[in-house]
Amino acid sequence: MKKLWTLSISTAVLLGLTACGGKGAPAPAAATATPVSSTAVATAAPQAAASGPRVIKYGGKEYTVPAKAERVVITGAFESMEDALLLDVKPVGAITVGGKFPPLFASITDKAEGVGEKAQPNLETILKLKPDVILMSTKFPAETIEKIGKIATTIPVSHISTDWENNLSLLGDLTGKQDKAKQVLDTYKKDAKALKDKIGPVLKDKKVLALRVRAGSMFIYPEDVFFNPSIYAELGAAVPNEVKQAKAQQNISLEKLSEINPDYLFIQFSEDENKETPKVFEELKNNPIFKSINAVKNDQLYTNVVDPLTQGGTAYSKIKFLEALNKSKLVQAK
Repeated sequence: MKKLWTLSISTAVLLGLTACGGKGAPAPAAATATPVSSTAVATAAPQAAASGPRVIKYGGKEYTVPAKAERVVITGAFESMEDALLLDVKPVGAITVGGKFPPLFASITDKAEGVGEKAQPNLETILKLKPDVILMSTKFPAETIEKIGKIATTIPVSHISTDWENNLSLLGDLTGKQDKAKQVLDTYKKDAKALKDKIGPVLKDKKVLALRVRAGSMFIYPEDVFFNPSIYAELGAAVPNEVKQAKAQQNISLEKLSEINPDYLFIQFSEDENKETPKVFEELKNNPIFKSINAVKNDQLYTNVVDPLTQGGTAYSKIKFLEALNKSKLVQAK
């Protein structure tokens, strides 16, 4: 299922942006919606003045940013919203869900203004906020990134889970919280290793699957997306062939799920993502085929172990997922 990543803006505002393009910070050259390489870095140029504009590198591109970004707008990139939670960064403008800020982000959005839904940024509102930096998603079309780049320096933030460290480091660098970002990363890696020592033997040779219920359907993801890197790369579970073969978010039928027959099943279900089919998950749980799956029969179904709106492949998601597993039956079964 594909989403339309569009602009919510009047023709007059578009014309105004075109006219004032030279007033904002320069847009990044050749911005694209291509996922950022896992080797992306966010570092300041050595010669940059400590108190003035500087150049940072991220995703193979260079961006001119203030010494410390005070007015950050986040649009489209829930990854950056989650990073902001960990670093206690309060954006002046942020993504809304159904016209409001989700409770998950309450601690950082108390003074923020909504700048549109995840796939529908409102340029007029963003323009009025006079941001220092705009963080967008690499899912946006290049033309959308280019237009918003006329307002201020716009950085497309990777939605690929394996870029989670670079994403957190980027926000830390922009906001002067590099030390806090490093501390978060170091602590997580230590804790993840400890958890792997506990449950690695439990997961060995078992089928483990994570999926999300959206718009009434079930979806699996490639092994470098969603919670998959945590499950497979960090905790040591074997990658199912179906996950290896997935190129993007992929619909999976109940029959196919039964064929995979996972021993451990993680499901994320949000009512906000299933407004037209609010009872789909209850119906699924009552389905005889679903009940016959090993994970369900053996009480190894884990539903919303973290907030269902979390992206899975961010530092925040990974930390919360790890915390949940530490309290789960998986650890008790070691």
